[in-house]
Amino acid sequence: MRIAVTGSIATDHLMSYPGRITEQLVADRLDQVSLSFLVDELEVRRGGIAGNITFGLGKLGVTSTLVGAVGQDFNDYRAWLERHGVDTGSVHVSETKHTARFLCTTDADHNQIASFYPGAMSEAREIELKPVADRLGGLDIVVISANDPDAMVRHTQECRDRGYDFLADPGQQLARMEGDDIRKLVDGAQYLFTNEYEHGLLLQSTGWTEEDVLGRVGKWVTSLGPKGVQVKAKGEQTLLVEPPKEKQKGDPTGVGDALRAGFLAGLKGGLSLERSLQLGCTLATVSLETDGPQEYDVEKDSFLARIAEAYGDEAAAEIGPKLR
Repeated sequence: MRIAVTGSIATDHLMSYPGRITEQLVADRLDQVSLSFLVDELEVRRGGIAGNITFGLGKLGVTSTLVGAVGQDFNDYRAWLERHGVDTGSVHVSETKHTARFLCTTDADHNQIASFYPGAMSEAREIELKPVADRLGGLDIVVISANDPDAMVRHTQECRDRGYDFLADPGQQLARMEGDDIRKLVDGAQYLFTNEYEHGLLLQSTGWTEEDVLGRVGKWVTSLGPKGVQVKAKGEQTLLVEPPKEKQKGDPTGVGDALRAGFLAGLKGGLSLERSLQLGCTLATVSLETDGPQEYDVEKDSFLARIAEAYGDEAAAEIGPKLR
């Protein structure tokens, strides 16, 4: 199964300020703010939705193809992904822009000042999927995750035109896109992924009912946070999969991306929908227990033990042979 994952590729620069940002604000000088913070810590984390999904697939032994736009500064990140089994041969490298970057300073009260630089991500709209398919000998499924909005619309339309199955995962871009473009992103998807909030926002923005959406997609997967995920399909009974119990709580960034990675790995292995989601929920829980979207590890025996504990020995027996 040849999987192409389109979407954002970025690095997060996370800084910790031991004081309070609010104490540096002068009430009668807010029209002339000029602040500088001496921070104690700096963490640089690899991220971006497409980067996170392909990393998760690699952790489960599945090679996928990353499709997105980056800058000349991508070399270290590229090497990291390739060490974890990701095919980066279809990544577009900008000649003028840096890789997308999120910069955030968090104070002692968890107040934050942040900036996001899209950079090379704006050039993702120039990427065509056919050369990717030609290089790989075809595409079995294309993931359309949050990215430059024009790129998302282009990729989805090309999937329909060329007959590529696709998974629509519009994510946070739902908040900034118009209803007509959202309808284009969803229509014809084999799978549609949203969280609970995005589920409602999609209906509100498109003017569609839930029945309208189910008439246009194969299956609608909605993540419900600690309650797990639900799957709806036209004429079928709703499927609910609960996640394994977490051992500790870390940074939730990238948990949804791990869910998608596990789900895709299950599809690649020929597992059923339910087993694929159980695999995805287990990987998401492992990700949740770790700080950083690409800092977790998968040790096969302990991973399968968690699956057995949450879903039974039969589930572990079916999933185990699919993991490398």
